[in-house]
Amino acid sequence: MNTIANWFANSMSVDARSRTLLAIGSFLIPLLVWSLVSYVPFVWHPKVYVTDPGDVDYLQAGMLVDKPMFAEEVANMEQSQLAPPVGHPSNPIYLPAPDEVAKAFYNGFANPPTNTDVPSMPASLWHSIQIIFWGFLISSLIGVPLGILSGTYNLVGRLNEPFIEFFRYLPAPAFGALAVAILGIYDGPKIAIIVIGTLFQQVLIIANTTRKLEATIIEAARTLGTRNLKLLTKVVVPGILPDLYRDQRILLGWAWTYLIVAELIGTSSGITWFITQQARYQHFDNVYAAIMTIGIIGFGTDLVLAWLGRRLFPWDRTQDRS
Repeated sequence: MNTIANWFANSMSVDARSRTLLAIGSFLIPLLVWSLVSYVPFVWHPKVYVTDPGDVDYLQAGMLVDKPMFAEEVANMEQSQLAPPVGHPSNPIYLPAPDEVAKAFYNGFANPPTNTDVPSMPASLWHSIQIIFWGFLISSLIGVPLGILSGTYNLVGRLNEPFIEFFRYLPAPAFGALAVAILGIYDGPKIAIIVIGTLFQQVLIIANTTRKLEATIIEAARTLGTRNLKLLTKVVVPGILPDLYRDQRILLGWAWTYLIVAELIGTSSGITWFITQQARYQHFDNVYAAIMTIGIIGFGTDLVLAWLGRRLFPWDRTQDRS
């Protein structure tokens, strides 16, 4: 109890062990709620899984029916002195239990899919990762230099940012049909949606980060004769590099949020196609496994980048809290 009280009393300084415990707890609490809903019948379980239909013509073993309907059929069969149906409480098909999702996760990587028209989960995931990589790379090659220039030079910022502010409110998926018309139906329009969804946000965020660099540093460099490209490469970029690195980590997460929409444009492909097909066949355990795989890869990538940031910028204390 004293440890918990200390966490709340001194929230600004949490040691490494406490951070680890809190991080583990942030995953265990949702898992506990999910397990309660899945395994404890009186928590929810609005359906009944039929194990024996009895003398009810339309029921079959393995069906899920509503509890009131099942109770009504049991009463009707007992009143008619016929064999009543038998079943046990269950959740809807769209909410599989954690162990079912875990099995689907394992089978998705260990075994080929049962339907030949559906690509395997690893192949689908690898295709999606390539879409994210190329989309975010193109966005960064344009957005990072433009953001730094806009934040360093008022003229560039005033010329670019009003239009970028306008454009960033336009939803990226609205350009899907146009992207298909220009780039074809394959990966081109998908990459374009990732670029549109992240580029304009990237310019504004990096420009704002650049402006936070202490003006005295730039003025001192200019007083010493530093100008133009040398000012950018020797003063501005080194000065904002830790914050720029952290901005890119955040923006990479935004790129993942556009992935599902992007992969629905043109020919369906990647992890989105896998999820759509599994949902069509009502294999919702595979759907959950695929969605969680996206989260695991994204979160794992961010942890690796955070670790790398602490090694690259040991003087930046904000990296310790990332």
